[in-house]
Amino acid sequence: MARKDVDHQTRKMFRPDQADMFEKSYEEELAERRNQKVECLGMTFDNDDARREYFLGILREKLKDLEFRKIEGFPIGEDEDILALSDPPYYTACPNPWIGDFVELYGKSYEPKTDDYRREPFAADVSEGKNDPIYNAHSYHTKVPHKAIMRYILHYTEPGDVVFDGFCGTGMTGVAAQMCGDESVLESLGYNKHERNSKAGIRQAILCELSPAASFISHNFNIKKNADRDRANIASVIHELEEECSWMYQTLHTGWPSTDRSVRPPLHANPGNSRQEGDIKYVIWSDVFFCSECGEEFVLWYAAVDEKIAGFRGVFECPGCRIELSKSSLDRAWVKKFDSDIGATVRMAKRIPVLINYGFGGKNYHKVPDENDLALIQKTDDRPVPYLFPTQCLHDGDKTSDPKSVGVTHAHHFHTRRNLFVLAKAWNLLRPVGAAGSFLFSATLPWTTRQNRLLVSNFFKKRGGVIGQTLSGTLYISSISVETNALYRLRLRASSSAHTASGRCVLTSTQSTSNLYQLESNSIDYIFTDPPFGHNLVYSDLNFLLESWVGVRTNPEEEAIVSKAQGKPLSGYERIMERCFKEMRRVLKPGRWITVEFHNSRNSVWMAIQQALGQAGFVVANVSALEKTHGTFNQVTAAGAVKKDLAITAYKPNSGLEERFKLTAGNEDGVWDFVRTHLKQLPVFVSKNGQAEVIAERQNYLLFDRMVAFHVQRGVTVPLSASEFYVGMEQRFPPRDGMYFLPNQVAEYDKKRMTVREILQLMLFVTDEASAIQWLKQQLIRKPQTFQDIHPQFMKEIAGWQKHEKSLELSELLEQNFLSYDGKGEVPGPIHSYLSSNFKELRNLPKAEPLLQSKAKDRWYVPDPNKAGDLEKLRERALLKEFHGYMESKQKRLKVFRLEAVRSGFKKAWQEKDYSTIIEVAKKIKENVLQEDPKLLMFYDQALTRSEQS
Repeated sequence: MARKDVDHQTRKMFRPDQADMFEKSYEEELAERRNQKVECLGMTFDNDDARREYFLGILREKLKDLEFRKIEGFPIGEDEDILALSDPPYYTACPNPWIGDFVELYGKSYEPKTDDYRREPFAADVSEGKNDPIYNAHSYHTKVPHKAIMRYILHYTEPGDVVFDGFCGTGMTGVAAQMCGDESVLESLGYNKHERNSKAGIRQAILCELSPAASFISHNFNIKKNADRDRANIASVIHELEEECSWMYQTLHTGWPSTDRSVRPPLHANPGNSRQEGDIKYVIWSDVFFCSECGEEFVLWYAAVDEKIAGFRGVFECPGCRIELSKSSLDRAWVKKFDSDIGATVRMAKRIPVLINYGFGGKNYHKVPDENDLALIQKTDDRPVPYLFPTQCLHDGDKTSDPKSVGVTHAHHFHTRRNLFVLAKAWNLLRPVGAAGSFLFSATLPWTTRQNRLLVSNFFKKRGGVIGQTLSGTLYISSISVETNALYRLRLRASSSAHTASGRCVLTSTQSTSNLYQLESNSIDYIFTDPPFGHNLVYSDLNFLLESWVGVRTNPEEEAIVSKAQGKPLSGYERIMERCFKEMRRVLKPGRWITVEFHNSRNSVWMAIQQALGQAGFVVANVSALEKTHGTFNQVTAAGAVKKDLAITAYKPNSGLEERFKLTAGNEDGVWDFVRTHLKQLPVFVSKNGQAEVIAERQNYLLFDRMVAFHVQRGVTVPLSASEFYVGMEQRFPPRDGMYFLPNQVAEYDKKRMTVREILQLMLFVTDEASAIQWLKQQLIRKPQTFQDIHPQFMKEIAGWQKHEKSLELSELLEQNFLSYDGKGEVPGPIHSYLSSNFKELRNLPKAEPLLQSKAKDRWYVPDPNKAGDLEKLRERALLKEFHGYMESKQKRLKVFRLEAVRSGFKKAWQEKDYSTIIEVAKKIKENVLQEDPKLLMFYDQALTRSEQS
């Protein structure tokens, strides 16, 4: 669809003799567009082309401003390529200048005096499958199903509210915001008619993404499409591609049915004299190696793939000397050839085609490549590609060493020559189709690369039907790879339904969220975001290929990752995330919510995310699972391994609390003002399968932690000790089932508590002193026990005790944190209550009755908070004494230490503004221990900040 006024990127890809291509269909489409008036940002245009031309003109002038190009995260690319990729104001492949105008026009202003917004955190676990046409329309390294996001948006917002996502990826938050207006989708999610009537309605969405590849996909997921016109145009493009390129994927029908398990010609294969041709669906390629013993060259596929075991042998014989080999012991064979596309000789791993899967007469067949097939490959390899395609050199990154190790050093090396030819022509033809064409190309691209690896066991199990898949999160190129027919993949992806939306309520910007210069403070109603996972994925590496095609690349300076190649340690990741969260907090309206979806197998990254949230000024109110099962106690309280997708829900304290805190900071009034405000933000009652769940955030020790963090992150002295805080909690807030509530919340909790059978206790894992104390408390509060009773259970629980944590005897833990009845005087209330409830003969006896005293003697119990102060003071003195020893220690590294002692020491040093002590002791602790403990990390980060400021 060449046209005289095509964009820059498309114009570069056309030859002069192609100028009249698809002239008629384009003129028809142009006439249709010219007669459709459109509205955009309060302005009316004669047609959509006029809208785009107007805003492109403004963007073109913006790009000439050097200050504009200095905005954090500004992508790498020429002005013309940025303009070619952009569709302003809805999408810009650079910071979007119209976001502020969009929010001003469609958003609701924040008025503190009249604001009556109130929501509890969305505390339920969310489970939404990924088998959805929209979700599957385009692959990406990470995605959250839009239906899962919808549940959060519907809970926290009203129709017309503005939702923001600062790490939007493929734009599922935008899709979700729009789909909230589709009542049929809400009904499929289980919302009743009343809920649909009150919740249904499109939300506006602002999407930001550092990667041009991701923002490009995001825009195409969210822009309005004319399905009928797009299908016709795409069908026309694919027809032309097939007219010119289908011969590249033809093979003589001499094979055998693919349902046969054989990978070598069986007796019933065609004899080889057939002149009928089939359509190649995929070709399996194998690397070639040398035997490390005899030096003979052999093909890995023939040596290691075994039909009998339907798999790949880890140990196999050399075809020459019969010595046993493994792949790791082999020497790779190489070939050198002149690459005319870059004008240089390249050295690439030697590989040959070993099996072809093709279709003939409606059935699939296999064959070993014959002379005709090899001649066809050579012919396509020698054929010049008359369309422009990317030849960018692969940069030095964390993930780029894999392809470089096999000689894939430039963008065009990722494809076979015939696939490159098809892709170059397809990009040439699909760009003028518009969003649907670009979307189809980018969705097809990953399936046409050499990264597709053959899963040998699946290949046999599925009788050759499996095409292959990439190794997620890498640029790895396997020794046995799958070349898919690019024409076949384009046809297949074209049949996938892409999202069709209004496209007028979503704006996408390519920039870092660390500088949202376009947005006014207190202008966003809700934030849902799925941030980078730290260690796991290096997006600038993984998006290299698509960004090479679109001509605009990620600026890695603001990329929030842990990267050796970029010189970014975990602390660097945390700092970038903190800057981004600070900007999100600034633009979010007070009292509103942010949901941070997170998955990472490293505890340290999990802690870094939470630390960055806190440092930015957010207060965490809930953590729940984004999968079918509820997270363990360790997952939801930041003390253990993160193995599931989690949704962290936090709020921006309202302006009233922040203003009052400035006046009361450092005294007791500020503490209780924060606690009251925080309790208002927590869910009152959570049930699951007929059981009430303990809300972890309502437990006194977690409330204490949140209170301490709120003070420390604002540079304020914490005025209460833990024991004083616990006593104050008992005096001010009514407890229920180990949780604390505001007086006006208790009635609601009691009423709902009567509707369930029992309380589902949090699952505790004992890994250190703090978790051991909580476990003992959980056991003793239900049943006061003797040392002999509880010791066997305790020994089982401490199997997971961390290596760096100083081991403590059960007796020491009991003596420092609990009380024991010595058999003299009245039996303490907790023991009396348990015994009289569980032993008939002990009911209604006076507390000084000898029989009761005898049964109660030596039982340990949880002390009343009002009586626990002395215990807490004794324990605190012991912990600080131990911490003093760590300060004086000459050891460079403390291999084993008491974590609670370090926590207490850090807190005391903070109170005394002794930041140097915190920093010096932190240096003696292993980095992974420091990074994975939220309390130590908080004090350490704050100490570094304060010492740098002084």
